[in-house]
Amino acid sequence: MATDPLLRQGPDSTDLVLRTGPTGPVWNALTSAGPALFIPLALGVPTLIVAFWMALAGARASTVFVVVGVIAGLEYLIGWPALAFSRARDILRVEFAPARVPASLRLVRAAGPDVWLPVKTLREVRLTHKVVEPYQGDYKPAVSTLALELVLRGARERLALPFGGDPQRLAGELKALLGPAGVVVVLRTERSTRDRPPQPNSRWTSGGSASVGSGGG
Repeated sequence: MATDPLLRQGPDSTDLVLRTGPTGPVWNALTSAGPALFIPLALGVPTLIVAFWMALAGARASTVFVVVGVIAGLEYLIGWPALAFSRARDILRVEFAPARVPASLRLVRAAGPDVWLPVKTLREVRLTHKVVEPYQGDYKPAVSTLALELVLRGARERLALPFGGDPQRLAGELKALLGPAGVVVVLRTERSTRDRPPQPNSRWTSGGSASVGSGGG
């Protein structure tokens, strides 16, 4: 059967692909190295306060630069593993096996795959298609996202991702794939209009009389 771009059928499994990228603890750590560079920037204000107080205390500029560099390096070294740990649970895809009539599923996370579970562990798949449309005169295009909730026995997994496909088609294919196992697939569409930015007050208000010393004499 033809599948939605998010739903990919292979020889051994049908995968619901939510994010692309390599998996495993090593890859998760490596892919977190770049984003971790923003952590020292996010914490730049307290670092600058330290540098300011050192300068007021009479510290040499070279000493201030060294201390600031050490602080930024420590922030990066602490933030890198913290970011990798927080991203380790991100779901990249859901694998259903065998491909056409699945009996098992597993969640593949950034740190690696979870164990295989019976497909009946998944009780419900909730899809919420959210569309934010432009207001009249707005040049920006509509923004479409898909909120996915997997209702598992004893747990819930939620995530949202950009989506430009057909939600009806995806929901239909998930129903065809998971319906025989008794898994409920629900689709809901929410539409809203982007807020119009506030307009500046264009009216000019006079501040008083045009002439100051105009009294008659």
